[in-house]
Amino acid sequence: MSLPTLLTQHMVRRPQRIALLQHIAEQGSITRAAKSAGLSYKAAWDAIDELNNLAQKPLVERSVGGRGGGGAKLSVEGERVLRLYQRVQALQAQVLEAAEHSSDLDLLNRLTLRTSARNQLLGRIVSITRQGHNDQVRLQLADEVFIEAQVTHDSTLRLELENGTEVVALIKAGWLQLHPDDTQETNGNNCLIGRIDSMAEAEDGPSEVRITLPGGQTLCALATPEHLHAQQLKPGATVQARFSASLVLLGIPL
Repeated sequence: MSLPTLLTQHMVRRPQRIALLQHIAEQGSITRAAKSAGLSYKAAWDAIDELNNLAQKPLVERSVGGRGGGGAKLSVEGERVLRLYQRVQALQAQVLEAAEHSSDLDLLNRLTLRTSARNQLLGRIVSITRQGHNDQVRLQLADEVFIEAQVTHDSTLRLELENGTEVVALIKAGWLQLHPDDTQETNGNNCLIGRIDSMAEAEDGPSEVRITLPGGQTLCALATPEHLHAQQLKPGATVQARFSASLVLLGIPL
């Protein structure tokens, strides 16, 4: 399957993050790659998570014992995307020459989607079920993982959603509820099962929990230290991330 249009648009709008792939290929270390790209270590991993989630296959793989800490390398797909990015750079130079006015590119940027949602998961619509004024939209993510989104029927028509359409599911980190994997009742919510990779405690507020799904996509959730302790959730543990279908926002490429 070809690279999603959304990832290609991301290359044009956020070149610094895509260029991080080049630095990872050269440095073999997230720490040094982030410094070369002018990003913090955390911003670099946020960028990698976002790129991995938007691509059909992970672009960056962690490597144990990398030089300088935080070792990583490009996957075969990542190397392919890097070559594509280099071709896009050449095309961008032509676009800059073709712009009729200095504000043209600013106008195009204003017309493209940007979102504050931390979780952006690429999926394909496999079914749409009418439920009164709403539609229940079933999405297939990577590795045969499925989630449901509830949108108004008007939204389905406006976005021209149909079976086979590629969309991005947007889910805010604070909307995810974390539970141990042995919890049976989900109360009808979406339930994604993954492995906790890391937890970052905040001085004043919830902890940031990073979860890797079986298909390589990454979730970011927020949970209080008290909840994590009570549920015995820690790095390496298998966890359920639950969220209502009504909290899933759908975006499509312009």
